[in-house]
Amino acid sequence: MIRVEWLYWLVGLVFVVMAVQMAKDRTNPKRWTSAAFWGLLGLTFPYGTGVTGTEGFTLPAQPLGVAVLALIVLAGFNFIGKGVPVTTTGQEREASAAKLGNKLFVPALTIPLVAIVCASLLDDSGLFETGKATLIGLGVGCVAALIVGMLVTGERKLSVPLHSGRSMLESMGAALLLPQLLSVLGSIFALAGVGTQVGDLVNDVLPDGSKYAAVLAYCLGMFLFTVIMGNAFAAFPVMTAAIGWPVLIQQMHGNEVAVLAIGMLAGFSGTLCTPMAANFNIVPASLLELKDQYGPIKAQLPTALALLGCNIVFMAVFAV
Repeated sequence: MIRVEWLYWLVGLVFVVMAVQMAKDRTNPKRWTSAAFWGLLGLTFPYGTGVTGTEGFTLPAQPLGVAVLALIVLAGFNFIGKGVPVTTTGQEREASAAKLGNKLFVPALTIPLVAIVCASLLDDSGLFETGKATLIGLGVGCVAALIVGMLVTGERKLSVPLHSGRSMLESMGAALLLPQLLSVLGSIFALAGVGTQVGDLVNDVLPDGSKYAAVLAYCLGMFLFTVIMGNAFAAFPVMTAAIGWPVLIQQMHGNEVAVLAIGMLAGFSGTLCTPMAANFNIVPASLLELKDQYGPIKAQLPTALALLGCNIVFMAVFAV
């Protein structure tokens, strides 16, 4: 049986290998601290498995906590730099792209194709850990896409795609971890009772039995909390515990699936409007070298507000 932990170990190994590459890159003025950040992050993956005890042994959690604090210091004080990758020239890449044409899309399409096959055909085969076929399939798809990409381009050295991946990793920086951190923050808020407190405040001002006011409060709350926290997954447990579940579903007998799905989509509207969603809005601007780093947000605002309005109407008419 292939376990999902093996996928995490592979991800950690990739980070460690790229950290070694960074340490050797003298063009990066912060090569040692950059290598420390990504290498330390890579080591947390296998160590985290030991902390959870899922492999039959248990490791103390304190070193993992120290590692997280060290990552915060390295990222917070801007100790993560970027080197100059050894790669082909722009003219060489243009010539290669013209020669390969649409074949360049084959590696990218390999990832979802393999993931779908694993999730739909191999879920009950006993090959994968129970309930993890989709996630494991995504990892298998990435490995398959790497192999396909090397075959399509005729590349024979594994170090070449690793250097290319390292270059993108350095361009994205610590923002790569923001979605995971924000989703964990939402869980912490939920466990701390923030949703209950927000619900008490909202109930004090909401008109009794007003469906439209409750729908407006839930959708706007998802939107605003997502803007603040940068991730709809972080806002969802807070606003659902405050309004979505107790008011719209339990009190007003709304359709559970529709209320929660539309509520999440209202949160995604906020994702389009916030720099806190760095992986969606700031990192692409950096990778594309846009003059205005907030350009994607400005372009997305009209769509986001229109989408939010539609979600409010749909929830009021069809969900509650």
